[in-house]
Amino acid sequence: MSRPRIVIVGAGFAGYRTARTLARLVRHKADITLLNPTDYFLYLPLLPQVAAGVLEPRRVTVSLPGTLPKNVRLALGEAAGIDLEARAVHYTDPEGDKGTLTYDRLVLAVGSVNKLLPVPGIAEYAHGFRGLPEALYLRDHVTRQVELAAASDDPKSSAARCTFVVVGAGYTGTEVAAQGQLFTDALVRKQPLREGVRPRWLLLDTAPRVLPGLDEGLSRTADRVLRQRGVDVRMETSVQEASETGVQLSDGEFVDTRTLVWCVGVRPDPLVKGLERPLEQGRLLVDPYLQVPGQPEVFACGDAAAVPDLEKPGEYTPMTAQHAWRQGKAAGRNVAASLGIGERHAYRHRDLGFTVDLGGVKAAANPLGIPLSGPIAGAVTRGYHLGAMPGNRLRVAADWALDAVLPRQAVQLGLVRSWSVPLETSSPELARVGGAPEKSAGGHASARSAGSAKPASSGKGATSTPSKPTSASAKPGGGPDESVEPHREPDGNRPEGTS
Repeated sequence: MSRPRIVIVGAGFAGYRTARTLARLVRHKADITLLNPTDYFLYLPLLPQVAAGVLEPRRVTVSLPGTLPKNVRLALGEAAGIDLEARAVHYTDPEGDKGTLTYDRLVLAVGSVNKLLPVPGIAEYAHGFRGLPEALYLRDHVTRQVELAAASDDPKSSAARCTFVVVGAGYTGTEVAAQGQLFTDALVRKQPLREGVRPRWLLLDTAPRVLPGLDEGLSRTADRVLRQRGVDVRMETSVQEASETGVQLSDGEFVDTRTLVWCVGVRPDPLVKGLERPLEQGRLLVDPYLQVPGQPEVFACGDAAAVPDLEKPGEYTPMTAQHAWRQGKAAGRNVAASLGIGERHAYRHRDLGFTVDLGGVKAAANPLGIPLSGPIAGAVTRGYHLGAMPGNRLRVAADWALDAVLPRQAVQLGLVRSWSVPLETSSPELARVGGAPEKSAGGHASARSAGSAKPASSGKGATSTPSKPTSASAKPGGGPDESVEPHREPDGNRPEGTS
């Protein structure tokens, strides 16, 4: 008798934890395959520190083959569609070849992607912050803007390049603004700007306070630190329109800027829409045991799953890493139970508190409901991250120690181009390769076309032939060489075949 086949789609917090739990429980009684577009688990909470030059990129990536048991087989690829009747997952590997994985048990842990709003210009001129490529791009871009501003003889241009707008004052946006302000302050100490010009960070949100989904004590602490540091915090303010030269705000002000970071939240991965199963605000509806109703062999967890909150009847657990990590463990146990190994349990949780790293020694935290701020909160926050990371702890600690005593390396690596990280994409974990987006009627590269390399109807990761490369970048400050020509990359830096 053949062994049961278990396929896990996605290796984020939920999928990675599911694979680890299942591997321990089933051992060699089942074949486990983990399908993921990258060979690493990304520790997302530390991504702002990558963008700010505190941590090197590999520090926040944990090798899947290196940390998962040998009875978990990694299949590199992006899920293109799922056939529930045939019990098959279709995928495309990194080299464009098609493949199919059949299963007896399926765990969907595909996570989330950038949340888009119908604001003119956002898809073309903003960048998200969900994957490593976006963090690497932002780090290069911010460094480039400061360097160009320092060399500019035009005060207006210099000020615009040193103005950075972050939309969304949730967990990610707050940390990006906090870390970003420290980063640019460090850059200008080495490259002084024109008199009267200094880095300016704006943090916007339609909510009445920063960190609207968290405890009010955390919100007050974060707000105070941001304002003391010089961040322009504007609540109940939104972007009405984005353009090549700046953003129009709902309070009537037009802000000249070349940087727009979109952190307004996330939406479930579009793969789950193609399953034709009940959804709750775009998330796949599951029961308290994380099983899809009517499909007992299919489980779902993490951001793409609407999991009933048994502590708050009628509600669903929020899309947080803390829930995804715990749901991954519950999914692993329940899948094993469905194979006759152990007993299944409904998912229940108890909040352990939250931590928000504000850069330097500052943080806001409430572990077990105890409010903390300042250096104590900073130590608790870093301790929490070291404990939660499934690998690279010594390397992360070493980078923190070096950052405390050495200046940050202000260099552009130029590895990620503006067009390769469009806001509208179902795969923020991957940089677009093989060609830049096609030009729109106005001559600018369209982020929408860049994100459409995968047909919307086929779900996550369905790839097609890249569009013909072009040279233009439609993002504010998009090209690495704006001193040559705004939003244009030099011939030597463009993909082969670019005209």
